[in-house]
Amino acid sequence: MIAIVDYKAGNLTSVRLAFEALDTEAVITSDPELIRGAERVVFPGVGAAGAAMMHLNEMGLATVLTDVVDAGTPFLGICVGTQILFDSSEENGGVACLGLVPGEVKRFHPPDPLCKIPQIGWNTVGFKVDHPLFDGIENDSEFYFVHSYYPAPSDASFILAETEYADACFACIVGRGNMAATQFHPERSGRIGLQLLRNFTTWDGRV
Repeated sequence: MIAIVDYKAGNLTSVRLAFEALDTEAVITSDPELIRGAERVVFPGVGAAGAAMMHLNEMGLATVLTDVVDAGTPFLGICVGTQILFDSSEENGGVACLGLVPGEVKRFHPPDPLCKIPQIGWNTVGFKVDHPLFDGIENDSEFYFVHSYYPAPSDASFILAETEYADACFACIVGRGNMAATQFHPERSGRIGLQLLRNFTTWDGRV
């Protein structure tokens, strides 16, 4: 069973429906023991880092997520669920986050005033490493993004893939060991996104 972490963020149902399309059981839950006992955990979300961290702390789920990663359970973050894995985010005037990935989340500052922020739409993803989540997906495939902030790991070993927008080349997939996280939305990325989620359903957390 896949646990989709419910911390009052948006976009949870679309993630569950994507797994249903793959004939995979996925449950939206905020139950700490159900999350800890799941075969795999997905940490999605849309919204702001400040509100997301507030809800995680109020619900006692911040420690649960650390426990899941430490236990070696295959773990997938998505969008805001990726950003708050970092030490901090520039959003909301500065937010302390979970600290599972070293580095910070930065806001786009495009030199071209006509460059639209947030980035909304499809963008090319270039893989930096071989990874089981990329099986059956061609390098430089396009995925769907919606974001105004981007991950900036302080340790390059966490960068699994990169993309470019607003004159920034940034990490769009980060991870190490049993943890991986995407800035884009695989559940909104059509056939290619479903392939990544399919790969997650069979990934044992090893690289």
